[in-house]
Amino acid sequence: MTCQWAECCEDELTMQDQIEPYSVSLSDLRPAQWLQEVKELGETFGFYEPLGKRHHAVFIEEGDTLLVSFESLPAIQALSDDARPEGFDIARDRGWSCLSVLATRDTWFRDGEVYGFFDQLTDDGFFEDFDKVIFYGAGPCGYAACAFSVASPGATVVALEPQATLDPRVTEWDDRFTEMRKLDFTHRYGFAPDMLEAADAAYVVYDPQVPLDAMHSALFERKGVTRFRARHLGGGMQSHLAQMGVLQELVYSSADGTLDAKLFAQLYRKRRNHVTYCKKLFGAVEASERPYMAEAVCAYIVDNWGAPRYRRKLKSLRNERDTSDESDDEN
Repeated sequence: MTCQWAECCEDELTMQDQIEPYSVSLSDLRPAQWLQEVKELGETFGFYEPLGKRHHAVFIEEGDTLLVSFESLPAIQALSDDARPEGFDIARDRGWSCLSVLATRDTWFRDGEVYGFFDQLTDDGFFEDFDKVIFYGAGPCGYAACAFSVASPGATVVALEPQATLDPRVTEWDDRFTEMRKLDFTHRYGFAPDMLEAADAAYVVYDPQVPLDAMHSALFERKGVTRFRARHLGGGMQSHLAQMGVLQELVYSSADGTLDAKLFAQLYRKRRNHVTYCKKLFGAVEASERPYMAEAVCAYIVDNWGAPRYRRKLKSLRNERDTSDESDDEN
C-alpha cells in the first residue's frame, strides 16, 4: 500500500511538472468534458468545487495575489481560441493565483450555493491568505464581481459593462433581460453598487452610447468607484478589449492602483487599430449625417483593412461629395 501511495504521489508531482495550468488548451470539448478537465486542473493545482447544478469553482494556487474571475462557459468557448477562462490568461502573466467562478449560462450567479460558497471562504479566512485580491467580470459576470467582492473587504474590483441589479422595482427600464426578473436580487449579495462599499477601489467601464448600460453605470456612481467611458465599443466589451490588447493591462493597472483617466485614455487609444470599433464609429457618424467625417473614417477603414463593402461605400461618399461641390459651384 505504501508503495502504491508513493507511486500515486510521484505521478501527481510529475503531472504538475509537465502541465502549466494556465496554458492548457480546453478547445473542442463538449461542456461535460470541459468541466471534467477543469475539475482535474483544480484538484491537481488547488481545488475544485461544484456549486449546485449551474455553477462551479476552480482554484489554481500560484502567487500571493488572487484574481477572482466570474465567467460563463458559453462565453469562454465562444471567445477564447483555447476555451480557457479569461481569468487564467490574466493571472498567468503576473504569476497570480486564480479563483474562477463559472456558470453554465448567464445566471447573474443568483444561487444559494454560490452565496454559501463565498460565506465559507470568508469564514475560513481564505482571502486573508493573499496580499491582494482582485474581482473581475463582464456583463452579468461584472455584476457578480461587484456583488461578491463584499466577501473580501479591501479588494479591488474591475467590472466591464456591469448591471447593478435586475430587480424591476429599480431597473424596470431595462427590457433586455425580462426573463431573468424572476431571480431574487433583493436577497444577500443583491444590489451590486452597495456591495462595493467595502472595496478598496472599483473600476467600472461602460459605453455611454449604449443607453441602458450607461443607466446601470450611473447607479454605481459613489465614493471609491471610478467610471470610464469606452465610446462606440458596444456589447461584448471584454472580447473587444482583449482583441485590442489592453484588457490585461487594464486589470494589472487596477491592481497596482495606477489606473486613472490619463492611463485609461492611453490604453483606449489602441481602439484605432481595432476594426470593429472603427466600423461602429463609422456607423455612428454616418447616422449623425456628418458626411465629411464619415468619409474620413471610411477611408481609414479601407486604408487599413481594405474591406470591400467599405470601398464601395467610400466611392459612394466621394461621389456624393463631388456632386454637392459641383452644385455649390453652380450656385
